[in-house]
Amino acid sequence: MAEPAPQTGVRVPVGVDTTRPSIARVYDYSLGGKDNYDVDRAAFEQIQRIAPRQGDVSRMNRRWLHRVVRYLAGPAGIEQFLDIGAGLPTVGNTHQIAQQENPEAKVVYVDNDPVCNAHGRVLLEQNENTHFVSGDLLEENTLLENKNVLQYLDPDRPVGVILCGLLHHLDDDLDPPRVMREYIDRLPEGSYVAITNFWDPADENPELHELAKRLEQAFTEMGLGSGWYRTRAQQLEYFDGLELIPPGLGELEDWWPAGPATRARLPEEKVVIGGVGYKRPAEKVRLHSVNGKG
Repeated sequence: MAEPAPQTGVRVPVGVDTTRPSIARVYDYSLGGKDNYDVDRAAFEQIQRIAPRQGDVSRMNRRWLHRVVRYLAGPAGIEQFLDIGAGLPTVGNTHQIAQQENPEAKVVYVDNDPVCNAHGRVLLEQNENTHFVSGDLLEENTLLENKNVLQYLDPDRPVGVILCGLLHHLDDDLDPPRVMREYIDRLPEGSYVAITNFWDPADENPELHELAKRLEQAFTEMGLGSGWYRTRAQQLEYFDGLELIPPGLGELEDWWPAGPATRARLPEEKVVIGGVGYKRPAEKVRLHSVNGKG
């Protein structure tokens, strides 16, 4: 069964609230997608009043995701992925990139949005190694102990966990560093965690700091109701217990760029950073310490 969305007559899955903007649907709109409603478009247009090229930020985020997944499935040898807050299907999804490098790579997408789940199951479950599961980053004992996830992933083998543009939608009361510690503690050794987030360069660039605060206000008060810009020091806490892969936590286009820049970086693009952390096996950590290198 489905119900018509207000005013549009478009039929949507039961449980979808078309009176409030959705993170996934706003992101879909920012990428030029069609799985969104008036309320989502209105929310994103509030952001564009301050950052007219915010859509370029979404595309930059996707390019970063592609490079990271290609690295993890290729040189890093990761054979299973957990993409949390996967959002709506678009061009170049995680499983497509991973399975280009390794056709046997397993990918589990997770989202708590009913629209994402409806579309994801239809459009992303294209082979026996790709699955879409309804779940929430914040559920008790983490998604790494969710039986619906574990039916597809081996909990004893390294996993590539992707949180692309997700943690900045958790307010401080939810304690994002604690959330990440719970995941990292449960991850098998040899796993990787890839994260991108809105960035407040408070101590590094006053002009960009002002842009970040204006955007944060637009996201939290006029747009989605969430979207906090946090400092580099705050975001480094997300990787506690992990070894950051060079070049570390920084602007997305600085992470293994595909080639030289073809244009100057936009201000909007400069207030998003990301990184990839590695959970080093305990034996390697011990040897590192004995050799005086850690």
